Order: sequence, then C-alpha cells, then structure tokens
Amino acid sequence: MPIETTATVVADVPADAELLAVPYDADLSPRVELPLPAPGLLAHYEAKGEAGEIVEVPVARDGAVGRILLYGVGDGSPKALRTAAAALTRKVKGRDTLTVMVPGGDVTPFVEAALLAAYTFRIGGAGRKPVRALAFAGADEEQVRRAETVARAVALARDLANTPASVKNPAWLAERAAESGVPTKVWDEEELRADGFGGILAVGRGSASPPRLIQLSYTPEGPAERHVVLVGKGITFDSGGLSLKPTANMKLQKTDMAGGAVVIAVLGALAALKAPVRVTGLVAAAENMPSGTAQRPSDVITHYGGRTVEVLNTDAEGRLVLADALAYADARLDPDAVVDIATLTGAITVALGPHVGAVYSSDDVLAKQLVEAGQAADDRLWRMPLVEDYTPALESPIADLANVEAGSTFGAGSITAALFLREFAGDRPWAHLDIAGVGRSTVDDGVLTKGATGFGVRVLLEWLTKS
Repeated sequence: MPIETTATVVADVPADAELLAVPYDADLSPRVELPLPAPGLLAHYEAKGEAGEIVEVPVARDGAVGRILLYGVGDGSPKALRTAAAALTRKVKGRDTLTVMVPGGDVTPFVEAALLAAYTFRIGGAGRKPVRALAFAGADEEQVRRAETVARAVALARDLANTPASVKNPAWLAERAAESGVPTKVWDEEELRADGFGGILAVGRGSASPPRLIQLSYTPEGPAERHVVLVGKGITFDSGGLSLKPTANMKLQKTDMAGGAVVIAVLGALAALKAPVRVTGLVAAAENMPSGTAQRPSDVITHYGGRTVEVLNTDAEGRLVLADALAYADARLDPDAVVDIATLTGAITVALGPHVGAVYSSDDVLAKQLVEAGQAADDRLWRMPLVEDYTPALESPIADLANVEAGSTFGAGSITAALFLREFAGDRPWAHLDIAGVGRSTVDDGVLTKGATGFGVRVLLEWLTKS
C-alpha cells in the first residue's frame, strides 16, 4: 500500500509538540538548546553518538508530559542520516505525529529514509500502523518534496511486487502501468503474435493469463538531453514452468516482476522530478506456469527480429522475455542508451549477497554513471565483468543461441545470462542490472521492510535526473 505517513515542513518547533526529535553529534552535543541537561543525559545513557542511537527523555510541557527523542547522526554522512532517520521512524511506530529537528545540510536522504522505513504492506488490518505524520522543522521544502517523490515511487514498486499472484497477472500489471500518469501502449496476446514477440509468447503460453508487453513514455517539457530506454522483467509469477522450482524457492516468486515494477514506478515519478531526458519504459510481462500448453525444454523459439533460441531450461525465462523487449528497443526506438533491470539469476545472490546489485555493461561511461548514481542514492551497484571466454556457453547446435549452458563447463550463471542479453541489445550503450539478491528482503531492517525492496528506483531516478 502507498506510504501512509505524511511529510510536512514547519518553520519552527510547535510549542505543543508532544513528541520531538533532536539530533546530536558524535561528540554528544545536541544541535539546539534544550530545557534539559542533554550532554549529561547522553553520558548517563552511555550514548556514543552513533547513527541510529536514540535516547528518550520525558519533559514537562504545560502541565503535561512530552517526550524528546535525542537521536545520534554519527558523522552526518548520507549513510548515517539514513540510518538515523529509519531508526526514528521505527521507534515511533503507532504514534500520531513526530516533529523532527533536521540535522542540517541536504536533508533529502534523511527524509527519504524516514518515509521508506514507514512503509508497510498489509492485506486486512493486521499489524501496527506507522507514525501518522512527520513534521520536519527547518527543512528545505524542495529537498523534502524530492525525497517524498522518490520514497513514494519506491513504495509503488514495492506494492506492485508484493501483491499476490492471485491478484496480479500481466493484464493487471498493464492496468497499473496505465495509472502511472504517462502515455501507455499495451500489446495483447494477438498483437504480440502479429509483431513477432516469440520470447514473451513462449514464456506465457503455459498460463491461463496471457502475456503483455507494456510501453510507457515520458517526454520532458523542454528539449530532451537524450533518449533512454528502460526494460523491466515482468514475470508476475515464476513457477519455473516445466523446469519446476522447489516449493521453498517458489514462495518468493510473486516478486519476480520487481524489475518491471521499478520501470513503472520510475516512469511515473519523472515528471515530478523534472527529469530532462526522454524515457521509454518497456515491461515484458508473462506468468511462467507448467501446463499442457507450456513450452518444453528443447523447444526453439524465434524472438523479435528473427534470432532463434533453444530453450534448455524453462526456468531461465526472464532472459527470454527481456530479449524480445531489448531487440524491439534496438530496432524501433533508437535510444541513446538502454538499461534493463531484472531479478534474473540466483547466481548473483551468491556473488554479491543481499545488499549490492550487479551492473553489467558494454559501455564504461554508462557503467560508471550507474555505479556513482547507486552510491549517491543508496542502491549500491558493483560492476561485474562480461567475460568473452564464456560466450561458448550459449552455443546451440540447432539455433542461434541456447538460453542456458548445456553442461557445466563455465558456470558463472549471472555472467552468461548477461552475455545472452547483450546479444539482443545492439551496438548502442547498454547496461543490465541483476537485482535478484537485492530485490527482496527477508527482514525488517533500516529502510527495508520484509518483502519487495523496490531496489533500482532510487538509482535510476538519481541517474536520470542528476547525471
């Protein structure tokens, strides 16, 4: 569900503020004067000034008792501010209003994290609700509004991915894209067949819910600096198809369209952030199910543009739908750069774990821009190599390519998946973000809530609006 907590800006701390949060530095010095011996209190509680520390102090207020939360901001870096803000929001869960004296400087990461930590996804009334309102005293209005726009875009991506597959199918996802506020075009099953999108059709043919290709278009008010295409994997549920997943793995697969959710959320936020670039979003949406009509291992499919692929594993389906969208973008949209994003391989989870996403790229400048944007936005990326020696893993004796390695000579599943996608991206600058490890969280921690993370929204918005 959308973030329920509201964000407002107030010039000064209201005299009747029942709950007030005041920052203190690593040297245990509060940044404002307080009606209490704050340094002594902090020393008493053995505070260290670390980001995320909170000391709660009762104070008399007009015959009643209020509360002051002294919160540590560590070294004041963006990372420390995010940690502090998330801790504050979680501390006051269920409360009405928290007035926050902001730490100073650029408060965008602080406000963004405070709102993201308030995110919940509930069906029914279970669970304690987040704080109803956050009032940021002395904050810059423009910074707060940018942070709010980004946080709500991340929340939308989380909502789309967290929605159960009993509700969510490709047609449903197309309807949500149409609500994004930008022009949208949708290919249904017959149109996909007529235009030659063989990969999307092959993956979706085992499901009772037909596939879709969704195109979203954003054009800036002024002249566009460049044209970027974002391509998202939109597998609304991934059983593995006839190459069936184990039950434990399948429980998470409602979020296998997280990349597509990111694309929809990003396109919907660009206007509010006044992005100076033209952006086209493509979401290749299908449900990968086993049935009498499902594609089989050893089938050969013909992708958009005519390239053929032998399907050796139906659970390597994300690359099949992405290949169609990438080939279409290259042939028809003439972008200056293409970036695809997908929960693509379990292998990248082994390589980078749950906190760092992978970026593969054919272009050093594009890769550098994305890594730097990820560092600034706290969607951290690590560049992985496109090892040319591994390309024989994709050879097929009967088709142009195989969708996975036939044997186990090379391994490197995330790298070979990226090499497969590169075959369809053309010669223009291209990057692939594998977010399988970071697209889901198993715990409530900091700005993350158990379930979909919305990873990718922040890095792409940072790149598209500031680079």
